[in-house]
Amino acid sequence: MTVPVRRCVLAACVTVAATFAVGGCAALGRATFTEPDVRLREFVVTGLGLTGGSVDLVLSVYNPNGYHLDAVKMTYRVDVDSIKLGEGELADRFVVQEKDSSLVRLPVRFTYAGLGAAGRALITSGTVNYRVRGDFTVATPLGSFTRPYDRTGRYSSVTGNR
Repeated sequence: MTVPVRRCVLAACVTVAATFAVGGCAALGRATFTEPDVRLREFVVTGLGLTGGSVDLVLSVYNPNGYHLDAVKMTYRVDVDSIKLGEGELADRFVVQEKDSSLVRLPVRFTYAGLGAAGRALITSGTVNYRVRGDFTVATPLGSFTRPYDRTGRYSSVTGNR
């Protein structure tokens, strides 16, 4: 082989090896990635009108991994007593340090008609069942991952999340 051909073969081999190494690291990263724990921390009414209102849901996101998570995108859907309260996408980046929690504020707009009995239950008894779900896209030292989350619980306007 001539020198230019050897260089091309060598360059191709290095490229292929690098591709497999990066792919292997991403697969290893997915295998060692533990899902963040998401919990409803606070439910703050930010506005009320004649037909509906807006609330900020504050989620506590715990990172059980040994490295920080850089969340680049988060989608969410919030149900109250199995009735859709609202959904959306959070465009703001946030970082959750290793073995630590961060608070994430999600804005949700709702209508009274859509909330119905669930809203009345919260007003009359002060408690309501909730479900918050969606997915995270996080950048880690091992690659980017999109993973779902799904959390249910009972919220009390007096004591907060249970």
